[in-house]
Amino acid sequence: QVQLVESGGGLVQAGGSLRLSCAASGRIFSRNTMGWYRHPPGKQRELVSTITSGDATNYADSVKGRFTISRDNAKNTVYLQMNSLKSEDTAVYYCNLRYWLGSLWYDYWGQGTQVTVSS
Repeated sequence: QVQLVESGGGLVQAGGSLRLSCAASGRIFSRNTMGWYRHPPGKQRELVSTITSGDATNYADSVKGRFTISRDNAKNTVYLQMNSLKSEDTAVYYCNLRYWLGSLWYDYWGQGTQVTVSS
């Protein structure tokens, strides 16, 4: 059993910054991928960024150059630094943890945190 607790969401003016945090507890396998997804109102859920336990990262094209993902393996915590925020970044942001055992994968999700960017 793994639990993910997110924090850092809120209301921010366009052009501002926020930093999201997600702390994982429970049995955390050494090899895993953590990431952030978001669900804007009226739109499909989309991947924002992921980072592996080996610190390999990827980003959605819409956030490249503005967002930075990082992790602290000792604390089992992943962060998302969001700069130059735009109104289209408004969404519920969800933290994700995924790991593999052979050909099977296991997925865990946080409760979501609201990010609202005002123009």
